[in-house]
Amino acid sequence: MSESLIIVFVKNATLGKVKTRLAKTIGNKNALYIYKTLVKITENATNNSPIDKHIYFSETIDETLWKNTPKYTQKGINLGERMKNAFQKGFHDGYKHIVLIGTDLPDITTSHLQQSFNHLKNNTVVLGPAQDGGYYLIGLSKMITFIFNNKPWSKPNLLENTINELKDKKIAFTTLNTLNDIDTFQDLVTSKLYQSNTKLQETIKQKHD
Repeated sequence: MSESLIIVFVKNATLGKVKTRLAKTIGNKNALYIYKTLVKITENATNNSPIDKHIYFSETIDETLWKNTPKYTQKGINLGERMKNAFQKGFHDGYKHIVLIGTDLPDITTSHLQQSFNHLKNNTVVLGPAQDGGYYLIGLSKMITFIFNNKPWSKPNLLENTINELKDKKIAFTTLNTLNDIDTFQDLVTSKLYQSNTKLQETIKQKHD
């Protein structure tokens, strides 16, 4: 066991339940295809890192993903509580530096993960800003519960709200490069994932189920 841990939050790939805003434009089947592609990108990025990993699924454990890796189901009534519980387990298990990501990022790389752990050597918190005003990554070098409480989840002021609270409490933090997750059709067509993949473009041209 290493001192560092990557936590990945994964939504179960169920038709009609993932990328619902994107599905309004391209249909449920295509949205599911996009989501599965993003999950595979995340799996590759994390598997290329030697750091320990815990995978948390939204509903049920999928043994076809992240083989030979500890898997759990998320526990909590909202995103903040689910993340808090996952971090608490990680620190209870003895990890010193923990980073959590989701599975919505077409540009996530092993380098982003390594950078976040490097920052945690000198900071208590590291955040990866998302273009929509949230964050795609959060890392802690010790358990901080307030960061998960009473936050505007999925709102454009989440990152600002979190940073202001860290500043008020004089908690040392830093941020990574801003990345864009894919929630809407505009997010998709402006992404490198879409622009560099002719197969994906052909698939998305079939916009209806």
